[in-house]
Amino acid sequence: MQLNKFFILSFISALTLISCEEDDNDNTPEVEIRDPEEQALTDEDSINEFLETHFYNYEEFENPSDDFDYMVRIDSIAGENSDKTPLSEEENLIMKTVVNDSIAYNMYVLKVREGQGQRPKFTDSTLVSYRGELLNLNTFDNANTPVWFDLTTLIKGFSAGIVEFKGASGYKVNPDNTVNFNDDYGIGALIFPSGLGYFASSQPSIPPYSPLIFNVQLFRVNEADHDRDGIPSWMEDLNENKNVMDDDTDEDQTPNFADADDDGDGTPTREEIIVNEDGTLEFPDTNGNGTPDYLDQDTFQ
Repeated sequence: MQLNKFFILSFISALTLISCEEDDNDNTPEVEIRDPEEQALTDEDSINEFLETHFYNYEEFENPSDDFDYMVRIDSIAGENSDKTPLSEEENLIMKTVVNDSIAYNMYVLKVREGQGQRPKFTDSTLVSYRGELLNLNTFDNANTPVWFDLTTLIKGFSAGIVEFKGASGYKVNPDNTVNFNDDYGIGALIFPSGLGYFASSQPSIPPYSPLIFNVQLFRVNEADHDRDGIPSWMEDLNENKNVMDDDTDEDQTPNFADADDDGDGTPTREEIIVNEDGTLEFPDTNGNGTPDYLDQDTFQ
């Protein structure tokens, strides 16, 4: 894996994970907009059936060959695989409830290996290998070489699932600029309904209202500070709803995590907080009104 290729690959792969725009081509057929709550129930039934009738390659993980790539692969329980353990019975399958647009969705995370390194926050950058599939196991996207993703830009199911894993505990850069990660990075799969994916939006090789599967490997995590104001982006989620897009103290249409002057008082946020040598933060409240200076328009220099 070449470090100098990561950013190019990130841009290319992000087109699938990030884009939710409709095709403006007049030939694009109109998609009937369904009721999100009803679609959530339909997707839940489809996913539950999938979990009962499919298994993952757990035997390869139990006895890995020398050339095994440690990627989760899912297949149907049928024929020579009729004796396999279904995903629904796996002890390492967890259900997670995620709220999106005021609707609670159930998604599933298969934690084959949690990982031993840093766990990402929902706003961080993550270095991931992945394969995206539909419930019929057709592949719509694939990245064998790890790519960097900003979790604030991705579909909800992916960002909500990847935070259940940790990266590798370390890595080594070889003389030829390739990277070897410690063999303890996170490995698993994310399975979630269309309401946490693209819902009614049609994407390349992804029909509208498609539940999605992502088989993932998480290698590294970088804590993000998008506006470089000294406050990690996850800490700028003031209402603690795991959505930094709706926190905008000065109401200037730029969310706090991307705004270098959160309260719009003319003094940059970086000058209204204290960053200690050990990286800890202090938030002065000069006038003692319970609102820290960096969020208080009445306190400025």
